[in-house]
Amino acid sequence: MTREDAAQEGSVIKVLLADDQALVRGAMAALLRLEGDIDVAVEVGTGTEAVAAVVERSAADDPIDVCLLDIEMPGLDGIETARELDRLAPEVRSLIVTTFGRPGYVRRALEAGARGFIVKDTPAPELASAIRAVQRGERVVDPALAMESLAGGPNPLTAREREVLGAALDGSSVAVIAATVHLSAGTVRNYLSSAIGKTGTSNRLEAARVAERNGWL
Repeated sequence: MTREDAAQEGSVIKVLLADDQALVRGAMAALLRLEGDIDVAVEVGTGTEAVAAVVERSAADDPIDVCLLDIEMPGLDGIETARELDRLAPEVRSLIVTTFGRPGYVRRALEAGARGFIVKDTPAPELASAIRAVQRGERVVDPALAMESLAGGPNPLTAREREVLGAALDGSSVAVIAATVHLSAGTVRNYLSSAIGKTGTSNRLEAARVAERNGWL
């Protein structure tokens, strides 16, 4: 189907593409524009810009249908962007497309309201098919990641434990972590101790790295 035919039938899918790497974003947009029924209407480099663009287009009665979101972006990351879009524009479908295929990310993304999760090395025809499926209201998850996510079980960390471990990733001291997350040093130690036990590690830095590797942060 040509773009003209799709437009006449009202079946063109308007896509927003959010990725902070301009070359990657441009390459994906160019490939998707070869599809007659997909229009990459907006390209942005941050999650904050993605949310603003979707809200603006919705207000102008020219809504985006599907948002393709990278995980690691400045400001709001892809998962938080999906959460905001689900809150502000629930009619818009979010599809995570990322290099970081960590099992924990899949569960977090779906819990945040994303309709799908695929990796960037997915062939262009499969990416286009995923966009169409998400637009139809279906869920699309990379099969290998789906199996790993199920096998790994739910994220064992609480929100506070995730916050404290995130602040520990750079090797910061307890005092610095406490100042960063606005908690007392004793409370931070308690959260770190609990997280170390849950991750089966021996110190806070190891716990933070295991949590990051599993996509729990």
